[in-house]
Amino acid sequence: MELSQMPEFMGLSVLLGLLALMATAAVARGWLRAEERSGRPACRKANGFPPDKSSGSKKQKQYQRIRKEKPQQHNFTHRLLAAALKSHSGNISCMDFSSNGKYLATCADDRTIRIWSTKDFLQREHRSMRANVELDHATLVRFSPDCRAFIVWLANGDTLRVFKMTKREDGGYTFTATPEDFPKKHKAPVIDVGIANTGKFIMTASSDTTVLIWSLKGQVLSTINTNQMNNTHAAVSPCGRFVASCGFTPDVKVWEVCFGKKGEFQEVVRAFELKGHSAAVHSFAFSNDSRRMASVSKDGTWKLWDTDVEYKKQQDPYLLRTGRFEEAAGAAPCRLALSPDAQVLALASGSSIHLYNTRRGEKEECFERVHGECITDLSFDITGRFLASCGDRAVRLFHNTPGHRAIVEEMQGHLKRASTDSTRQRLQQKLTQAQETLKSLGALKK
Repeated sequence: MELSQMPEFMGLSVLLGLLALMATAAVARGWLRAEERSGRPACRKANGFPPDKSSGSKKQKQYQRIRKEKPQQHNFTHRLLAAALKSHSGNISCMDFSSNGKYLATCADDRTIRIWSTKDFLQREHRSMRANVELDHATLVRFSPDCRAFIVWLANGDTLRVFKMTKREDGGYTFTATPEDFPKKHKAPVIDVGIANTGKFIMTASSDTTVLIWSLKGQVLSTINTNQMNNTHAAVSPCGRFVASCGFTPDVKVWEVCFGKKGEFQEVVRAFELKGHSAAVHSFAFSNDSRRMASVSKDGTWKLWDTDVEYKKQQDPYLLRTGRFEEAAGAAPCRLALSPDAQVLALASGSSIHLYNTRRGEKEECFERVHGECITDLSFDITGRFLASCGDRAVRLFHNTPGHRAIVEEMQGHLKRASTDSTRQRLQQKLTQAQETLKSLGALKK
């Protein structure tokens, strides 16, 4: 080939090469589009390696795992379960029955307080009214004596807040928080609050050794040092006269909050103590008339006391009954509730509940794994018909069959001693009613 023809040949070769590159790029572009339409990743990672095909499945599995780990509602069934109240989306920490018996208040970490109608307990649907707690949540709740307000302890605010209840024309309520909360006075977490049924004072107790007595306007009237190393429980007596506390010492201490004839606060004086346990006391409770008290201790026993004494004459409470409750000696928290007539004692350890007849000291019922977590509160309604417990997102209500059996035993004893026909007829009616209730629940002992 002559030298004059070489430039023409080289130009032709370059042109053919460019055409080949363009054709290859067009084919590759079409393949990429096809891959994208099919949903398969056609790109490469920044480091030049192809993408990990398992990354998508890993994310999907991780998402599924998170969904599986989301807490589910604990299921519980029992022949004596009267109802399960389910509206809270968070765990319930406290509950309280109103003094008129019409309502049950519950508070949870979902930033709400629910007010339930007790007349709906045996219905298929359980309605509730909701009060919102702005930017916080309540850990404790108590109704006012007139049932027109309730107080809550704020978890983050570390203070008391009052909600007023205003009845609407449709029968519901509007809940309004007062403009100012109570001042912060406690230096340790608050474990209990209470309101005297006289409406004269409010009690708050913290986990150190402090119990504060407040006026309804938020003024501290008195500070009590319990000297119990650490408080575990405190309460106001149903009669509104006394405040009691227990802790790491083997006793329950009781004080009287004294007011003058014109309603002015005077002083807090030591009334009496419940002595007899050999280890720290978990909890205690009063009967409805404040004449009986019950306590449960880490020594594995529960005790029933007669507190209808003249303490100003140095009279001490009488020990009526001691029973065994080995679960109280363990590490799990222990709760106690005493029926209004002091005939039945309810003890909760972990997520299980045990019911005792206080006259005989015998265990009559046991409900195991009632809640998905440890029981946080336990209470009888004011009639004694139901026992309520909470510990997860539900309140569970049980028929108080030991209470009905106690009525049967009591009426049978009274009938033997009845001297008039009218008395026998009245006692027989109560006996028959209690027997029919037990029969309907399948709990009548032959």
